[in-house]
Amino acid sequence: MKYQLNIFTLALALFICNVALAQDDQNTQQGYSLTDQQSAAIDYLKPGKSRFLLRGYAHSGLEMTSEETSFVGGAFNPLFVFRQSDRLLFEGELEIELEGGETHLGLEYANMSYLLSDAVTVRAGKFLLPFGTYVPNLHPAWINKFPTNPLGAGHDGILPSADIGIELRGASYLGNIKTNYSIYAVNGPQLNDGSVEAEEGGVLHYDIAPDNNKGKSFGGRIGFFPMNNSALEVGISGLYGKVGNKEGDYEDIAAFLYAFDMSYVQRLSSLRSVVDIKAQYAAANVDEAAFPEEDDPSELHSFDNSSSTWFAQLSIRPAFVSSKLVQNLELATRYSSIETPEGAPWEANQQQWEVGLNYWFDWRTLVKVSYRTVSGEAGGHSENEEGGSEDSFFIHWAIGF
Repeated sequence: MKYQLNIFTLALALFICNVALAQDDQNTQQGYSLTDQQSAAIDYLKPGKSRFLLRGYAHSGLEMTSEETSFVGGAFNPLFVFRQSDRLLFEGELEIELEGGETHLGLEYANMSYLLSDAVTVRAGKFLLPFGTYVPNLHPAWINKFPTNPLGAGHDGILPSADIGIELRGASYLGNIKTNYSIYAVNGPQLNDGSVEAEEGGVLHYDIAPDNNKGKSFGGRIGFFPMNNSALEVGISGLYGKVGNKEGDYEDIAAFLYAFDMSYVQRLSSLRSVVDIKAQYAAANVDEAAFPEEDDPSELHSFDNSSSTWFAQLSIRPAFVSSKLVQNLELATRYSSIETPEGAPWEANQQQWEVGLNYWFDWRTLVKVSYRTVSGEAGGHSENEEGGSEDSFFIHWAIGF
C-alpha cells in the first residue's frame, strides 16, 4: 500500500509540472511573456540578490629599544562588507592581535548604512567617529606611514575612536566649494570618577557600552575642498555631551571636544614626486570637578581638566622618476605632542619625533623602517630614568587586502 501511494504521488507531481509548463508555453505564444523591466524588478526583489566582500589588513615587525628587542605586531584585522541591495549595506571590522602573551579579539566597528540619496547616507551601529582625520582615515597599518600612532591617538589616547549611535553623512556644495559633512548622536565618552582607580580620576574613556547616563553626546564634522582639483581638504569637528554617571556626584559633568584637521596631496612636477601632508589639532575640555587623591582617596582635589594633542606629518614619494626602485620609495617624517591637565595623576607633557623610509611593493603593501624618539614627562615621570628621551627603531611589514 505504501509503495502504491508513492507511485501515485510521483505521478501526480509529474502531471502538475506538465500542466504548468504547457500553461507557460501558452502564455508565451499569446504574448504574455514578461518584459525586461518586469524581469529586472523580479530579480531585484528575489531573496539572496546580495554581495559579500572580505577585505582587511595585517601587519607585523621588529621593535628595538634601549631595554629590549622584540618581534611585535602579529595583528590581523578582517573587514566584512555585505550589500543587501543597492541602498542597504553592512560593514564590520574585527581586530585580532597578540598582547601580553594572549590573543585578543575586539570589535572595531559594525554598522548598517542606508543610502537615502546619491549624496546622503544614514548609518547606525558602532562606527569610527568622524572626529578629525587620523582615526577614521589614517590609522590602518597599510595606510599609516609609520609603525606607531601619534601621541594622543590609539586605544588609550585622548581622541575618541569608535562609538555606538546613529549618523547622517553626505556631500554637498557651498557655493563653488565642495564639502562633506557628518552629524551624529552617540553614547559618548564616560568620565572616570576615581572611585576604583584614583590615579585615573578625570580621565575620559571611549568606546564603552552600555551608556552610563540617559543623555547622549552630539557631534559632527564638516570638510571643505577649496581647490578645484580637491588636493586640499580642511575640516572642523566637535563633540559635546554629559559624561558622568547618572544619579552620581558627577552626573552634571559635561565634556566638549573639538578638532581641526587638514590633508594636502599634490604632484610636484619639478621634483617628479607626490607630496602628502597631514595635520590635526584636537582638544578635550571637561567641566571642573574634584576627584579622590591618589595617596589618600578620602581627600579630594580639583584641576583644570583640559587636554590637547596635535600632529603634523610630511611624506614625499618620487613616483614619476625613471628608476623603478626609486619610484617605490617614500620618505616620511612626523611630529606629535600631547599635554594633559597639570596637577592630575595622569599629567603628561610629551613630544614625539619619527622619521621613516617606506618601500611600496604595490599600492597596499609596504615595508616601513623608522626611528622614533619620545621626550617629556608622563605621570610626573620623565621618559626614562636618566631624564632624556626614549629612542626606538622599527621595521614593519603591512599589507592591505
